[in-house]
Amino acid sequence: MTAESTESTLAGQLWSDVPAKVDLLAATAIAATVADAVLDDALDPLSLGLSGPWGSGKTTVLELVDAELDDRSTDNCKVVVVRTDPWRYDPSVGAKESIIADVLAKLEEELAQVDGEAKTAAKSALRSLAERVNWSKALKLAAKTGLALQLPRFEDLTELIEERSDDEENPGEPRGLAGFREEFEALMASEGLAHVRRVAVLVDDLDRCLSNTVVESLEAMRLFLSVPKMAFIIAADEDRVADAIKAELPAWEMPKERPGGADALPPEPPWKLYLHKIVQTTVPLPALGAFDTEAYLLLLQVQNRPDNQFTEDQLKELIASCGELRGAGSLDDLTPPVGTDVQAELAFAHRMTAVLYQKLAGNPRRIKRFLNDMNVRRSIAARRGIELDYDVVAKLMVLEVLLPQQFKEVLDWLRGGELRDRLTVLERLANNAGEETPDEIPVKEPAAASAGANGKAPKTKKGTEGKQEKEEEPKEAEPEAATSGADPGFDDDLLRWAKLDPQLADIDLSPYLHLAASFSGDLLVSDELPERLRDLALQLTVVSPIGRKAADELAARIPVEDASILIRYFSRRARDREQEQRGAVAAIGRLASAHSALIPTAFEGLRRLPADQLSVPTAIHIAGLKLTGIEGVLSDLRARTEGQVKNALTKPSTGNA
Repeated sequence: MTAESTESTLAGQLWSDVPAKVDLLAATAIAATVADAVLDDALDPLSLGLSGPWGSGKTTVLELVDAELDDRSTDNCKVVVVRTDPWRYDPSVGAKESIIADVLAKLEEELAQVDGEAKTAAKSALRSLAERVNWSKALKLAAKTGLALQLPRFEDLTELIEERSDDEENPGEPRGLAGFREEFEALMASEGLAHVRRVAVLVDDLDRCLSNTVVESLEAMRLFLSVPKMAFIIAADEDRVADAIKAELPAWEMPKERPGGADALPPEPPWKLYLHKIVQTTVPLPALGAFDTEAYLLLLQVQNRPDNQFTEDQLKELIASCGELRGAGSLDDLTPPVGTDVQAELAFAHRMTAVLYQKLAGNPRRIKRFLNDMNVRRSIAARRGIELDYDVVAKLMVLEVLLPQQFKEVLDWLRGGELRDRLTVLERLANNAGEETPDEIPVKEPAAASAGANGKAPKTKKGTEGKQEKEEEPKEAEPEAATSGADPGFDDDLLRWAKLDPQLADIDLSPYLHLAASFSGDLLVSDELPERLRDLALQLTVVSPIGRKAADELAARIPVEDASILIRYFSRRARDREQEQRGAVAAIGRLASAHSALIPTAFEGLRRLPADQLSVPTAIHIAGLKLTGIEGVLSDLRARTEGQVKNALTKPSTGNA
């Protein structure tokens, strides 16, 4: 796979928050267990909780439960699945009425497929149940309780069910709340629904609802609909549901638990007891472990490949291969489907797993959201002309999203003109853990303290694994503050982040970091220069013929002390910000021409230019500088460059000083 194809593969598109139809979370085992419980006659009727925090994949598991029950359903032993979402109920109707309506509507659909007298009798019973719900009264009650901010009284609740008067046509017919439940039980046992083994009501997003909706939905399930052949699977965060019960029901209505002996478990709070009276048992949804996080990252990338290389069957084969390695706890021996290549995705997943697993707590939705945010950010950056590899953006997004305090620290490095120095030392420390600490660490000082207060660079050979070691660059004079063994102050999270590939010290990150900072309203006003020099610095970077003369005259008027500060400032800009390189070099040459005493300082800055980032226009400009001794600088740069850049340094042009 070429670098270009790898890049397009990883870039992908956005991942939808719609519940997945394909199991990327290894949740099939949970769904099968839930389906077993639904069809267990010993548990009939059933109320089962599927508990997990937001984003843990509860809705996806419900989809898998739905598919599992459908697989086990037959014409003569059918499982009718009712999907209901109290969060989307019309608030003007009420939760009890809405959930009852969902169940009755599904039963009506089922009866439409039945023939004969059994259908007629069952449909009559269904119609009778529907007529019992007084919808106009329900609307009034909802309005009243909404204004009063209180639950309906039990008498009001009972009145929601139409009471039948005793007459000759309906002698001895049950009345009120109990009557509805008895009639519903009779419907479920009727001959028209004899082929239905279970009605499974899958309740989603209950933990997103207002507290009164939570309580009313639970009461509808328990008081109205909990009859044989009914099963309720309630996907919700159990703690949030318990909080809603606590908020809605007064303490005197709560059940009490008798205290046990000295060795007994502490009694549960009453709102938990109330919930457990409704929900027989709870299946907790586990957070993704480290292995499953890595597998999930891999499968998400593969699933969303823009080249559509993977078919549905190949994706399922890859999922199965991941499952087979779960016991080993590693994807190192993963065998992708024949004719496919997942090395790029696998490498990305491996690099990102440790930090995402820890910082996002194994939450699938948060992982997916992180990937979406990353792709959005990269797309915006690219459209603004900021081209960075996918892996670079991923690493920067980890810092920005998951380590916000450390991200602010890195922005301060950029603001203070020491980003590349700090990153160089940070990455060296991170990747040589346990080895000797570098002798000299760059230490930031106030910009105006002295001519040498900024522009410090670590004195080291720059080398990383897999790359040829670069020549030691000329040393710049260090202020006394940069003493041997100085503490760089990098915390463990920052060191851990720095271990992630790729290494960033040699990459021009400033355009991206400015963009990232702008999203949070931080304009990154530089504190590298005293305020009195900031406007002057902008005027000195002119490279076009128009304004060049005025810039030269300005440089001559600047005092030598300020000119020294400016040369060091522009040396860092030329080294660290590729887009500003040519203008910074022009300013260095202009100031050195005006103040010959600063020529050695200017040459130190020019020698520090990264050879691999030196542009042809900048090389031409350096070659054209009319400074005594410039030949030595050109020789140093030519030794580290090649191709057009080297030619530009070999053949000085004229008129560019």
